[in-house]
Amino acid sequence: MLIDTHAHLNFNAYKDDADEVIRRALNNGVWMINVGSQYKTSKRAVEIAEKYKEGIFASVGLHPIHLADGIFKTKIDPAEMPNGVRGASKEEIEFETKEEDFDYEKYKELALRRGSGQAKSKVVAIGEIGLDYWYKPKTKTKLSELKEKQREAFLKQLDLAKELNLPVIFHCRMAHDEMIELLNTRYHIQNTNLQGVVHCFTGNWQQAQKYLEMGLYLGFNGIIFKLNLDEVIKKTPLGRILVETDCPYLTPKPMEGRNEPLYVKYVAERIAKVKEIDIQGIEEATTKNALDLFNFKKITVYKPRYL
Repeated sequence: MLIDTHAHLNFNAYKDDADEVIRRALNNGVWMINVGSQYKTSKRAVEIAEKYKEGIFASVGLHPIHLADGIFKTKIDPAEMPNGVRGASKEEIEFETKEEDFDYEKYKELALRRGSGQAKSKVVAIGEIGLDYWYKPKTKTKLSELKEKQREAFLKQLDLAKELNLPVIFHCRMAHDEMIELLNTRYHIQNTNLQGVVHCFTGNWQQAQKYLEMGLYLGFNGIIFKLNLDEVIKKTPLGRILVETDCPYLTPKPMEGRNEPLYVKYVAERIAKVKEIDIQGIEEATTKNALDLFNFKKITVYKPRYL
């Protein structure tokens, strides 16, 4: 069994075959968390999760990139990678976003929503939320304003996670040092019980250590086939690793085209190779980690045989 802790089956890439993709994963022992990025995709994530008795869950949150209007072309540039990380992706993704302000009560209501006949909400996390400094407005003033807007929305969503006692799925691009500083000095994470995962981790080992010291998990996906993150993977304790796909993006080798939760097995195999342990060890550890962090036992009675 594996748990894909970061999927976007609520995106238009799956508008015609989401159920088929989900069934393919479930039939092969892969569970998944459908992650929201703004209100409409968060709502769709919850609706999809509610269709299934078990095996698929949801998170709700406002991604920092949706705090501004724009048409974005995003790719990984080696010049923008943190010190100690090498390699680059030629993959480029273009998408349009409309500015959205974070509505605390609206997201809270969605996080607490229960489907018909369900005793508990299928929402297991707040996310993905955080900081994203890849997009740069043309003026320093607008850049400063956007960064502050991201910080404020991030802190408000951390408060929501704290109120609802839910873990956080953190998004961070080109901002690890600032996020670490923000969590330590403005949010004082050490004085809270807040838990979470830094998804699609691309930082260096020094940054990873600081997240681990906060008690956070690190999420790895197909990006590990594109960037040299071996040092981070080797040094991160097995008990602090989660696997994910970030589908439909970041398809892991040897697959091509649109990514999907089933392909999380290739991420697990790559981590096993880097850490020089068998794949079963990765499956058992990362599944236990996900069950612990996202507290699935509140929603399902399922228990893997090895836990």
